[in-house]
Amino acid sequence: MLSYRHSFHAGNPADIIKHLVLAHVLEYMTRKEAGYDYIDTHSGAGLFELNSADAQKTQEYQQGIAKLWEYQGESSALVDYVNLIKSFNNESLAFYPGSPKIAERYLRRQDKGWFFELHPKDLQLLEQNMQGKKSLRVRGEDGFKGLLGLVPPASRRACILMDPPYEIKTDYQQAALMINKAYKRFSSGTYMIWYPVVDRQRIDLLEQTLIDSGMKNIQLFELATEQDTQLHGMTASGMIVINPPWTLKKAMDEVLPELVELLSQDSGFFRIQQLVDE
Repeated sequence: MLSYRHSFHAGNPADIIKHLVLAHVLEYMTRKEAGYDYIDTHSGAGLFELNSADAQKTQEYQQGIAKLWEYQGESSALVDYVNLIKSFNNESLAFYPGSPKIAERYLRRQDKGWFFELHPKDLQLLEQNMQGKKSLRVRGEDGFKGLLGLVPPASRRACILMDPPYEIKTDYQQAALMINKAYKRFSSGTYMIWYPVVDRQRIDLLEQTLIDSGMKNIQLFELATEQDTQLHGMTASGMIVINPPWTLKKAMDEVLPELVELLSQDSGFFRIQQLVDE
């Protein structure tokens, strides 16, 4: 359960859709002066060196952020995302930020960040990467359970990212269960669930579980670089967002078709669905 390390996968197409949605939600939260809480249930190390042995072993970033590095298109959401990643680098691509470091860019003095990680080495790296701000709390605890201890937040405003490694098949239903429990305690929060498409039936079940949960206003955004297959690993990934900003769908309508063209094989596709109405 503790073997997954994101350092092998940093900057791949799955990170791109995850962090595009995350950055949009966080930017939207800052449009109000009132403070908010950001809760990251499966944080990882926070920052990844793309010249490391792990990243170089798979070089998944070559199929993701490296293809966007010189982006000159018209999608404002994509321009903003690429500029965000460039802000962690000098002229060339050397580092890729995980969700904690992306969130740090949007967390102000009045906001709080909560970061959970169980892998011992990644927890140590996360503590190093997030040190220096009293408003950022790193916890070596189970993020599924940790979330429930933080809602409802004192700020009454919050966004939550849940992206477990899915090494255990029960993580799919565990994610839906814990988000639903948190929603019942705090129904106005924005909840984001990242998912990988390895077995489409598991995603169908995840979607149906959320549809049947009673939660309102659920949107889905998925990026596939190739068609579903039973032959090998992840072919697509997506973000399911409960209580999304009203601006999110418009941004993803613009950016996802372009990402398919830039990142996918000939058989790539995208999905944008309103799973449950407001």
